[in-house]
Amino acid sequence: MIPNANTLTSVELCAGAGGQALGLENAGFTHKALVEIDRHCRETLILNRPEWHVAQDEQADLKHFDGTPYHGIDLLAGGLPCPPFSVAGKQLGQDDERNLFPDALRIIDETRPQAIMIENVRGFLGAVFTDYRKYLKRQLSLLGYTTDWHLFNASDFGVPQLRPRVVIVAIQKDKADHFSWPTSSETNPPTVGETLFDLMAERGWHGAAKWRNRADEIAPTIVGGSKKHGGPDLGPTRAKRAWASLGVDGMGIANEAPDKDFVGMPRLTVRMVARLQGFPDNWAFSGRKTPAYRQVGNAFPPPVAEAVASRIHAALTVRTAIQVIA
Repeated sequence: MIPNANTLTSVELCAGAGGQALGLENAGFTHKALVEIDRHCRETLILNRPEWHVAQDEQADLKHFDGTPYHGIDLLAGGLPCPPFSVAGKQLGQDDERNLFPDALRIIDETRPQAIMIENVRGFLGAVFTDYRKYLKRQLSLLGYTTDWHLFNASDFGVPQLRPRVVIVAIQKDKADHFSWPTSSETNPPTVGETLFDLMAERGWHGAAKWRNRADEIAPTIVGGSKKHGGPDLGPTRAKRAWASLGVDGMGIANEAPDKDFVGMPRLTVRMVARLQGFPDNWAFSGRKTPAYRQVGNAFPPPVAEAVASRIHAALTVRTAIQVIA
């Protein structure tokens, strides 16, 4: 008898507001623990999935998280902090105090999962980090893994946003041949106007249909921002210009959709931005507007996470099936 395909287990590091966790769940993984240092994010995870074990107190800090109780899990996943590798920052990489790859390697050693999946920004592939990538690949090889990485765009998986992200996948060497990267859905994602029309029109805005026709492209990359800066907006000047071309005021986030007599360019609400990130509408975010928006803006789109995790799931379960049949 082939084991139940939905019994694979996972632990997620730097889980944020649950974008990757939701994608893994949809791919058939059961979370044994989620580690996240931000209080609002932890509250969001518990709000949506009270059955998930979200690490608390000292264990919520990755630097103090003990992975030994989870030895033998099927997948260790994570969205490690991107500032050390982001082109928007100083690109200090391994010298950045926010670099958590050393802690991730420790936890990988403690848990020895069948597979690893780590998401990061496009800057991770920069020439300046060639030696560090080789170092990570070598360390994972010493732990028994074959490692590869791939640059994806969220729009290739139906997400209405131009959002490039690197995904690192490492699989135990005897199972690695069964893994292959997912490919594009080969269909164009919906435009911003098509995606958000019902939300823009929910308070009877007379200009919603005209706005939908203007917002006829996918969204630029949504930027989450950091706690060190002020309230939420849709990114730097260039990003705001891109939003303006879609008829969106990127200077801030609105509390609600435009009323029926609104005139001008509307701002997006947190719910609208969440939909552009690929979250389902029933996924709630803890906290007021600013922390809620940051959670959404920093998330890994669930459809992309699901696409990669489904291939990992298939690689691990096909091996089991072959063994059972033999």
